[in-house]
This record gives sequence, C-alpha cells and structure tokens, in this order.
Amino acid sequence: MRLRAVLLAGLWLAGAASGAAADPAQRVVSMNLCTDQLAMLLAAPGQLISVSYLARDARSSAMAEVAQNFDINHGLAEEIAFLRPDLVLAGRYTTRVTVDMLQRLGYRVEVFQPENTLDDIRTNLLQMGRALGREAEAERMAEEMQQTLLSLREAADDKPGPETAVYYSSGYTAGARSLGHDIVTTAGLQNIAPKLGLGASGILPLEALILSDADMVIRGASYQGYSRSEEMLRHPALERMLAAPRLTAETRPEWTCGTPLTLSAIHDLRAAAGLEPLE
Repeated sequence: MRLRAVLLAGLWLAGAASGAAADPAQRVVSMNLCTDQLAMLLAAPGQLISVSYLARDARSSAMAEVAQNFDINHGLAEEIAFLRPDLVLAGRYTTRVTVDMLQRLGYRVEVFQPENTLDDIRTNLLQMGRALGREAEAERMAEEMQQTLLSLREAADDKPGPETAVYYSSGYTAGARSLGHDIVTTAGLQNIAPKLGLGASGILPLEALILSDADMVIRGASYQGYSRSEEMLRHPALERMLAAPRLTAETRPEWTCGTPLTLSAIHDLRAAAGLEPLE
C-alpha cells in the first residue's frame, strides 16, 4: 500500500510538472552511469539532484570524485518517486522495469542510446543539452571535442601504429563497431580484432591472442575478487607473453562511457604506445 501511495503521489507530481515542460528541468535524476557523467558535465548548478550509485565507483566512473557531491540512487521506482524529479535520465538498457513504470506514471524520462563510437558522444552530448536546456554549453563542448578528434584522426592517418590487442575479462575484446575499437584506432594503433573477424562484443581466445604476437596488449582493468572471468587476465600464459619486450597499457574508466573525457584516454594511449603527443 505504501508503494502504491508513493507512486500515485509521483503521478500527481509528474502531471503538475508537465504543465511547465517548456522550462528547463529543475530536479533532474540520472539512473545510468553514462548519463550520470554527461549530466554532471552539462547540468547547471543545483539542477542535477541525484546520480546512480555506479557514478561513485572509481573503477567504472571517470567522474567518481565529482559524483561525491550528489545524492545517489539505485534505479528503484519508489526511490526515484521520492526525489520528485521533473526529468529522469536513463540509458536504453537501464532498469527497464523502472523506466517503463515511470513512463506509465507520466514522468518525463529521457532515454539515451549507448555510445558505440566516438561520434556517438557528440550525438548524446547534444541530446543531453536539449534535455537540460543547456544547448549552448553542449554545442560548445561538442565543437571543442570535434576539433580535438580531427587532430587525432589526422595524426592516426600519418602512418600505421603498432598492432594492438584489447583483452578484457572473460576474453572479451574491442571488436569492430565498438567504442573501444574507435579509441584504439583514433590513438593511431591497429586493432587486431577486425582482422580476426570479431564484432563489437567478440571473444578473443587466449590462444589466438598469444599466437597473434601483437606489438601491444591493452588489458581490461582488473577488479578485486576471484571470479573465473578475472582469472583470465592473470593467466600464466598471458603473463609470460606480457613479460617479453612488448608495449602494454590498461583500460581506464574513460573507456566505459563515451564522454569528452574519453579523449584523455586516447592521448594516454598514444603516450603508452610511444607515439608523438598532440597539443
């Protein structure tokens, strides 16, 4: 009964807020790690009132420290309703039961597609700008990012960089049509995954990785624990491969979600590969 009362109250509040939909939202709640970060970059002071609990996880969030300034949520419908938002930000795959319920209750929910390429960052930046009423700020940020991308892509086209393998837990790799692939190639490196016919979420067998004799190996960030998927990142055969003279790097939180901060990961990857830094 309590949950029903909360949700009915939320419906009334959402209906009241809809009359002022032309004005920028004043109470914005984000319940997705990637929308968290875009919103923190663009929201006006006091506009964003809550982000997902993952935003504070430094292993996944590039803005974990900034997220300490916001209340967190766990994507529960009753939890969101208590916050009285006039705008909820979600990803396409975010807690679908909660998103569907909030939409049925009349809350304004803005849904974002995942960033599968660097160009998708611009699309989502501009969408976030429109949702928050911060179009000018989003345009400026997108333009600055685009100029940096042009410089990076020109440098990457100068000459092929080292052949590179990306190896995450469970053997996943950054295949074609993935943000990771775009990060690697824009840094000027040659991703071996497309040559092996691997798509966006392909699995790179450890044997194939070792036989590839890649010039550079980028390992996914390791998490504490003893899961079988994490053990693959510490396999003795992989450790022997990496012990040989070889370029190595590790993925960073900037790889998880596409934001303008992802550009810093590309610069760092160039440095790890010994490529000339760009201004």
